[in-house]
Amino acid sequence: MEWSMFFEGLMLICFLAAWPFSIVRMIRTHSSAGKSTFFLCIVLLGYVAGMGYKLSGRFDHVFWLYLINFGVVFIDFLLTLYYRRNPAQ
Repeated sequence: MEWSMFFEGLMLICFLAAWPFSIVRMIRTHSSAGKSTFFLCIVLLGYVAGMGYKLSGRFDHVFWLYLINFGVVFIDFLLTLYYRRNPAQ
């Protein structure tokens, strides 16, 4: 395994560890206060770019970490939209 792949994977695992806390907090509070859909879109675009790079000829196991991260951030994005439209009462 290349060291670059190791460090890229470690970075993505660290990012992945943070998102569930955000999702759980939003579900508990029923509030998306402080969340930026613009920021989430930029993060999603970054993951799409990473997956595109992997699919363009540098495919390795790290691709799946990009995909999982994208899925978790997309869930966070959808919840943000949901709680913006249906604020807690």
